[in-house]
Amino acid sequence: MVAYEEFKKLELKVAKIQEVSAHPNADRLYVLKIDLGDCQKQIVAGIRNSYTSEDLLGKQVVVVNNLEPAVIRGVESQGMLLAAADEKGIAFISPQREVKVGSLVK
Repeated sequence: MVAYEEFKKLELKVAKIQEVSAHPNADRLYVLKIDLGDCQKQIVAGIRNSYTSEDLLGKQVVVVNNLEPAVIRGVESQGMLLAAADEKGIAFISPQREVKVGSLVK
């Protein structure tokens, strides 16, 4: 179990996908440039088998904003896209309506 105090340390924010490119070293990964309102970041997401780049461009997504950066197959990822997975594939988490980019998820 995770204590509530630990969970509160995660900064979940709404971001808008500005650019999508195929990861140069992995068939299942995209490199996404996202807008968080006050800054832009790059994240690597394993959703390439479920979405085309056109499907993702301009979409609002939920990301873990304060995750320690990691290098994934040679490309730095500065956050994590939240998604659900089942037998039909992967579905990214998105607000039900358009919200201000950078909004906190509570």
